[in-house]
Amino acid sequence: MKVGVDVAPLVLDAAGTARYVRGVVGALEERDDVEVRRLTWGGPGRVTAVARDVGWYLAGLPLQARGLDVLHCTTFRAPLRAPLPVVVTVHDLAVLRHPEYFTAWTRLYGRSLLVRVLRAADRVLAVSEFTKREVTALAGVPPDRIRVAYNATSHAFGPDGPAAEGEYVLAVGTLEPRKNLPRLIEATRKLGIQLRIAGARGWGGVEVADDAGVRWLGRPSDEELATELRGALCLAYPSLYEGFGIPVLEAMHCGTPVVTSAESAMEEVAGDAAELVDPRDPASIAAGIERARAFSWPESARRTADVYRKVLA
Repeated sequence: MKVGVDVAPLVLDAAGTARYVRGVVGALEERDDVEVRRLTWGGPGRVTAVARDVGWYLAGLPLQARGLDVLHCTTFRAPLRAPLPVVVTVHDLAVLRHPEYFTAWTRLYGRSLLVRVLRAADRVLAVSEFTKREVTALAGVPPDRIRVAYNATSHAFGPDGPAAEGEYVLAVGTLEPRKNLPRLIEATRKLGIQLRIAGARGWGGVEVADDAGVRWLGRPSDEELATELRGALCLAYPSLYEGFGIPVLEAMHCGTPVVTSAESAMEEVAGDAAELVDPRDPASIAAGIERARAFSWPESARRTADVYRKVLA
């Protein structure tokens, strides 16, 4: 079958959505039963993004997809009508749950088009059971029209490879309000542990100033991020809302302890393999980091050396 796949998110950044597009398109292109045509328009500028959201997705994309069997839109930006079946991937519905975390344009799109797009789609792909429930609850899409297809990681993430030096906690994500960085910074300062933050600049006035307790890494490559994960005491990911939480999976692949938000999609992803905390309570975040810290080899060695000293006393 001939499938047109929206790859426009690749022009924006390397955050979770772009990781999803690269991963799923690459895997689809390796299949014998799918012929993929990559569809995109425009560049990364804000004005172009608005034109793409309204003009291209609603009118231009259906024209580009003529002659194909299926159109797969890899975010909730998609046409309301098309001459072929439309599949839409939903990563999260944070813009409906927490519109205050987003830019004015994203809030406007969410209010005016998002629900209509999801209801118009022939099928919806959700990246987690959590997101599937959100699509039903907030957009009214029947569960039988939603299928869950989980995210994955690249081959760069694994336990074997270089590890960064130092004692630090790692946070990963675009600098934006729902990543909950102020509370995480407060928690690591209480513990006297350096916080390293890997992520591109975003929106909402979230800035990170480098000092003795906080170091901003910018947007590293997958290989660089894996190196930071292997060396970290833990990944701290106390996000206020996510549809999946790819960094949690990346940390697990690297063998890095995870501290993340309870009652979230990340709890579904991590299962029993993460320390779950209240993301709105810096004390709870700090306690989770301390617990994760206790399961490191340096901490085990410290306690072992304490025993040596006691038997020699």
